[in-house]
Amino acid sequence: MAAKLSAAERREGLAQLSGWSEVAGRDAITKTFRFKDFNAAFGFMARVALVAEKLDHHPEWRNVYRTVEVTLSTHDAGGVTARDLELARAIDAIAAEG
Repeated sequence: MAAKLSAAERREGLAQLSGWSEVAGRDAITKTFRFKDFNAAFGFMARVALVAEKLDHHPEWRNVYRTVEVTLSTHDAGGVTARDLELARAIDAIAAEG
């Protein structure tokens, strides 16, 4: 099982990510992505799903038309772990590919 990050470790990890923030009232991180249309948003989600499956670490997400809200937390650790930061970096890379 992955170890939950301390508050300081979580803040340090977030400082290295662009646009990610802590979720109020919960040990999780979140980011909202906006794309040109639904097809681009859905394609992004499909690419993230492949990476998430490979990492065996899956995001919570919500999609409305061209917007995808992603929340990451390691449920069995009870909060944010290094796995969440790794997946956040991979998600950002996928979004940058467009």
